Amino acid sequence: MPYQQENQKKLVSFIIPVFNVPIEMLRACIDSIENLSLRQFEREIIVVDDGSDESPLAALDTLADDIVYIRQKNQGVAVSRNVGLKMAEGDFVQFIDADDVLLRTPYEHVIDLIRYGKADMVMFDYCEKPDNKMTYKDEGPMSGATLMRQQNIHGAVWSFLFKRIMLGSLRFTPGVAYGEDEEFTPQLLLRAERVITTTARAYCYCQRPASVINRTDMRSRLQRLSDSRDVLLSLHKKCSTLPPEERVALQRRTAQLTMDYIYNVIVLTQNPHYLDRQLELLQKEGLFPLPDRDYTQKYKWFRRMTNSSIGRTILMRTLPFFK
Repeated sequence: MPYQQENQKKLVSFIIPVFNVPIEMLRACIDSIENLSLRQFEREIIVVDDGSDESPLAALDTLADDIVYIRQKNQGVAVSRNVGLKMAEGDFVQFIDADDVLLRTPYEHVIDLIRYGKADMVMFDYCEKPDNKMTYKDEGPMSGATLMRQQNIHGAVWSFLFKRIMLGSLRFTPGVAYGEDEEFTPQLLLRAERVITTTARAYCYCQRPASVINRTDMRSRLQRLSDSRDVLLSLHKKCSTLPPEERVALQRRTAQLTMDYIYNVIVLTQNPHYLDRQLELLQKEGLFPLPDRDYTQKYKWFRRMTNSSIGRTILMRTLPFFK
């Protein structure tokens, strides 16, 4: 049965946080939304300028009737997204970074999955270069907890189109510069009753050297690790407050993130003493050694290696040299 919209209510709110992104990239991002088959009354485009050195508003003057533009002092992407959510009126929400674009044909498939009432949340794939893949495999619907118990999920919030009413009071944690998605996304999934996953590569992700995630100085690396650890501990504490099925689902995700954190400590610091200190901290919190679970072959292999000092030494000497 087709999705029913009352009184031309907006179907999707697209929220775009912006900070010092080249105007041509921002325009391409907005153009990719406007090129979708959604009629103007079916969508809203919310641009949240997080205190860019120069406001892009003048360059967007021809789009004045088609976007909501908000400028704030620099507070980080988490706050920008929360501001966008506060303004959003659409039944569904799509986050998109200002230097990325949506790909029309595969994203139309994602929209169809919610327009025809099949899902209240869609997890789709992404690419770094557009391809010509036109056939997609869909799975579901299933609950978000079931999905998280059965497989690894995408951490990036922009790889989901979701019903806004699911959020309730859930918001991004201000002040987290790295990994804010990893805290938000699993909690959002646990609220979803009907999730469909699709292989449609609907999002084109740009690896921009100037972006926060690509900073390589040691201070930025340590900040990234600190934020990731805080997110990990936050999710771990939430596990004890959940019903059994949801707890098992979040525990799997927490174990995956713990593995990723240990991996990043090795690769980003290449410091065995720093690694030992982090493992001691994780052990005190009950996160290390990694749980003995058959999640994936990669997980089982990494668990065995990190459980011994010899294995950790091998990882320390080899992982930094792999891309």
